[in-house]
Amino acid sequence: MSDNSTTSGEFAELHLLQEKISKSSLPEDLRKKAQTMIDRAALSFKYHSQFNQFDMVASYIDWITVLPWQERSEDILDIRIAKSILDKNHYGLEELKDRILEYLSVMKLNMEQAKKDPQKKNHSFSRAPILFFVGLVGTGKTTIAISIAEAMGRKFIRIPFGGMGSALDLRGESRVHADAEVGQLIKALRRAGTKNPVILLDELDRVAEHARGDIMGVLIELLDPEQNIAFIDHYIDYPFDLSEVLFIATANNTNNISTAVLDRLEPIQMPSYSDDEKTIIGKSYVFPKVLQSTGLTPDQLSIIDSVWPTIVRPLGFDSGIRTLERTIDGVCRKVARQIIEKKISKIIITEENVKQFLPTW
Repeated sequence: MSDNSTTSGEFAELHLLQEKISKSSLPEDLRKKAQTMIDRAALSFKYHSQFNQFDMVASYIDWITVLPWQERSEDILDIRIAKSILDKNHYGLEELKDRILEYLSVMKLNMEQAKKDPQKKNHSFSRAPILFFVGLVGTGKTTIAISIAEAMGRKFIRIPFGGMGSALDLRGESRVHADAEVGQLIKALRRAGTKNPVILLDELDRVAEHARGDIMGVLIELLDPEQNIAFIDHYIDYPFDLSEVLFIATANNTNNISTAVLDRLEPIQMPSYSDDEKTIIGKSYVFPKVLQSTGLTPDQLSIIDSVWPTIVRPLGFDSGIRTLERTIDGVCRKVARQIIEKKISKIIITEENVKQFLPTW
C-alpha cells in the first residue's frame, strides 16, 4: 500500500516536471534530453518503485526550464536619456561619461546595422572591448555600472570575485558529484530573467591566489565573443549564448589580472575626488539620499556651508566617498534620535555643534 502511494506521489512530481518542460522555451535538443530523463525515471518507478537519481533529475529540469533561453529586455540606447541618468547619479567624471556615451553610441549603430542586415548580427556591439573600471575603493566603479544598466533599460547583476577560490564557482560542477551546483554565471542569468543583462564582474584582482590561473582561464572564454556564444556550465552541460550579455569589470588595480584577460578589456581609470568635488557630491547627491532613507526632511535638518569641509575630511584624506557617506549617515541618525527623544522640530548643523553630531571612530 505504501509503495503504491509513494509511486503515485512521484508520478505526480514527474507530471509537474513534464509541465515545466512543456511551458519552457528550451532549445529542441535540450528538450529531448530532458524528456529522456523523465521517461527513464517514469520507467524506473513503474517497474522498481524507486529511482535514486530523481532529486538530481528534478533539480536539473528546474534549472534548465527557468533559464532565459529566449527572453531578453528591450534596449533603450537613447544617448540623451543615458546622459541624463549619468549626470543625475554622478557628479563630474566628464571624460568617463563621454567614454560611456561613445560606447553606447557604437552599440546603437551596430544594433541598427544588425536590424538592416541580419547577417551582420555577429558583428554587433558584443565584439567591442569590455568596459573595465580601475580605481581605489569608493571611487564609484559599481555605481557607474548600475547607471549604465539603468540607462540601457537592462537588468543588473553583480558577481563578486573577492575571495573566489575555484573556477568551478564560475563554471559550475558536473552533476556526477553529489553536491554539484551551477556556476555564478548561470545563477546570475536566472536572477536576471533575461539573456541580455548587464553583469558586473566585481573586483577581478581579489580572487584567491591558488585559483587565479584557472579563474582567469574561464574569464578569457567569458569575455571572448568567439567563445562566449556557446558557454558551457558543467552542471547544465549545454551551450548557453552569452554574446548578448554586457559584461563590465572592476578592480582596484591590474597587478593580479592576466595579460590575456586585460587584452579583452578596455581599462578606464576612476579618478580620486578632491575636497571641493566631495563637498558638492555630499551636498547635492549623498545628503538628499540619506535624508530620505532616514525619514528626515530638509525642514528638519540643514547643514550650513561652512561645516562641509569638516564633514568631508573628518579623519584625513580619503580617495573615495565611502567615508563621506558613512559620516553623513551618522549625522542623520544622531539628528533623528534627537528629534524623536527631545521632540525637537528642526536642527541646524553649525560650526559650534557639528562635533556632537559627527560619528566617533
